[in-house]
Amino acid sequence: MAEKIKLFVNGQEVEVESGKNLVDAIGAVGIEIPHLCYHPALGADGNCRMCLVGIEDGRPPLVPACKTRAVEGMKVQLDTEKIKKIQHDVMEFELVNHPVDCPVCDQAGECKLQDYYMQYDGQKSRMTVPQVRKAKHLDFGCGVVHDQERCILCARCVRFTRMITKTGELGIVNRTDYARVTIFPGRPLANRYALNVVDICPVGAMTSSDFRFKQRAWFLTSSKGICHGCSKGCNIFIDHNREKYKDDVIYRFRPRLNEQVNGYFICDEGRLTYKLENEQRLTQAMLNGKATDFGTAVEGIRRALSQARKPLFVVSPNCSLEEMRAIQQLAASQNATLCGYSDGYIKQGDGDDYLIQDDKSANRAGFDLLGIDSSQSGFEAAAAEADLLVSFQNDLTRTLGTEACGQLKERMNLISIGSYDDALSQLASISLPVASYSEKSGTIVNADRILQRFAVAVVKNAPPVSLIQAVAQLGGEITSLESAWEDLTASVAVLNKVDFAQIPEQGLALTDSEVSNVAA
Repeated sequence: MAEKIKLFVNGQEVEVESGKNLVDAIGAVGIEIPHLCYHPALGADGNCRMCLVGIEDGRPPLVPACKTRAVEGMKVQLDTEKIKKIQHDVMEFELVNHPVDCPVCDQAGECKLQDYYMQYDGQKSRMTVPQVRKAKHLDFGCGVVHDQERCILCARCVRFTRMITKTGELGIVNRTDYARVTIFPGRPLANRYALNVVDICPVGAMTSSDFRFKQRAWFLTSSKGICHGCSKGCNIFIDHNREKYKDDVIYRFRPRLNEQVNGYFICDEGRLTYKLENEQRLTQAMLNGKATDFGTAVEGIRRALSQARKPLFVVSPNCSLEEMRAIQQLAASQNATLCGYSDGYIKQGDGDDYLIQDDKSANRAGFDLLGIDSSQSGFEAAAAEADLLVSFQNDLTRTLGTEACGQLKERMNLISIGSYDDALSQLASISLPVASYSEKSGTIVNADRILQRFAVAVVKNAPPVSLIQAVAQLGGEITSLESAWEDLTASVAVLNKVDFAQIPEQGLALTDSEVSNVAA
């Protein structure tokens, strides 16, 4: 645990973490120091001067809080008339050439310039000369659209491309009123994390072409979630909205801070997987190519299971631990072979040394925890004997190809239980729709063996049945998330002391020492 020290803020004693700068240390106890250029992942730049604070008996008496470490007994002044005038003057300076684009700006409602104007300025403009005009709607590449007139030159985006991606596509050119952020000639943004500059921009200068003009921030509900785009399991905000007379729709994913998983950022590919939650969803049960109701499809699967001589269950590496366990128990009761073969979800060489992983599934580590065989040889041996194949959210066409899956269908009955209208569901004799990860709760284990919990984010007008409930209707013993977790803690040694409700938001590293510290 970090060492604590005591200092004074506006005469009030507070206890803060030693070694942090004043913005972070005092912010952690609920006292905000306004800042525009500072970002915890990018360090202190000190160019905006918005975070200047007074230090009583200090030398110098005024310091940038982002560059000043908290020390024992320090007396920090945030509310003196001098500090208030500095904040007012900085805001006036930032707004001198800033366009009043708020009615059409995507950042409106979550813009620090708006917030700080209301809190620290609130005055009419004294400008009597025309504003400096700059370029608008500049395509910087990778889906980033820049508005130079809105830019306050905080340099967060420039530092991101130099410090985080180390690609350095952005820079600040010219001086004074003519200074602006731009790309180098012939070198647009060309990295897999470029859209993070939209998130870290404190104003509306950096916008996403994908989200641009789609929704107002104040209409969106932000729910916490876990990205299922790869095995890193990055923490995200799922921003969604149900418009009048319409269904709940996801409009974007944004990174959510988790120091031990993804830090402050996510990759662009994972960010855009929100589209899969809206598009090509399997919403209607299908029986022999014709729409049917859910109950009829369930009865058809139950009949197929009762008639099968040797069923084969193929489970997806995207299923939660609870779903895997429920399917594992159903397989045992049906004398079915359970397999997790899904090599098609792995793109060898696609990962990097930062966040992106080769494995494009969220919970492959769950196979190891539950002892589920995911080998090709195991699948081929089981498929050679099987007369029924039931896929649980595993799109085998990604691994085998559509043609090979068609050949499987010729010699066995093929059933798909999933969330998407993919190639396998179209081949299947019965397709049963179930909830996707944004519509259910559960736990997954990422590539670093960190156990993470996620909850329902999106609630459709007609909520889809969860996979656990569907398995229960097929004859499974596990009927709920709670009963699945009870069974997991009883059967998986590394989980037997873990209380589902006590899994921390940052996740739990699955080592003996970590697990033993979690209350059962």
